[in-house]
Amino acid sequence: MRQRLFNFLLFLCLSTSLNTTFAQGFFEPSPTFNKSRMTGVAIGTGAGYVLSMAGLYELWYKNYPESKFHFFNDNAEWLQMDKAGHCGVAYNLGLYGIDVLTWVGVKKNNAIWYGGMVGAVFNTSFEVMDGFSSEYGFSPGDVTANFLGAAIVIGQQLAWGQQRIELKFSYSHSPEADLRPDLLGNNYGHNLVEDYNGITDWVSVNVNSFTNRKSIVPNWFNLAFGYGAQGMLGARVNPVSYKGMDLPPLERRRQYYLSFDVDLSRIDTKSKVVNTVFDVLNFIKIIAPALEYNRVTKWIFHPLYF
Repeated sequence: MRQRLFNFLLFLCLSTSLNTTFAQGFFEPSPTFNKSRMTGVAIGTGAGYVLSMAGLYELWYKNYPESKFHFFNDNAEWLQMDKAGHCGVAYNLGLYGIDVLTWVGVKKNNAIWYGGMVGAVFNTSFEVMDGFSSEYGFSPGDVTANFLGAAIVIGQQLAWGQQRIELKFSYSHSPEADLRPDLLGNNYGHNLVEDYNGITDWVSVNVNSFTNRKSIVPNWFNLAFGYGAQGMLGARVNPVSYKGMDLPPLERRRQYYLSFDVDLSRIDTKSKVVNTVFDVLNFIKIIAPALEYNRVTKWIFHPLYF
């Protein structure tokens, strides 16, 4: 959860800074390699990374003794919601990495490969730090999810020159968060990234990009397939009490969703500022009707779901 929080904030910072640059009219992507832009990107990224690592150490690692490098198998935790989060963050950071290097003027394939790996490399460096912490450990499952996210963004860009399938995110506050605020967050900011019961990860598929003819379906229309989970008051199993109070016997369950979505990056508003805002927000799945299936309550229709 700690790493997902940091990755989420890092993604927001990178996407906002990149797109603000475009919004300010700081030229179009360079047709050739622009050394001064590359220097600025390298300095800014390097400084941001060092500061982020230092902040992460102060917030998390210094509170626990160091240990020999070791592995930790957390694949059974949180019904794999954390793995979906790692994949999604690596995907979106990789997408913005490609945009940055394209803006710099890096050759197309190099921009795709190097930029697309940004999220996976960043995330994996945190896993290495985990490996030397007695509280955590290097998670091969997290690393696999990181590189899967990178593979999804790189593969699509190489094959299609666009992202036809996007990884997105949504969140609604869950009742479970009120039962375990120590673990699932005691305010909305922490809930947003720590409350796996309220998080839904989405695969959003653009319909028109898979057709070879004009369609009555708008170019921005996507079908979205979601995965979530509920009933989790602990990483692997639910505790029976918290601070001396009995907890309800919740059944841990997976949830699957079908909904529709909007690819904001495909809406041309003729305004760089508005387009920039849309690009920044495009990793968020829009509020829309959704059909849910889970093994406990079976089929549920949500008139509006987020």
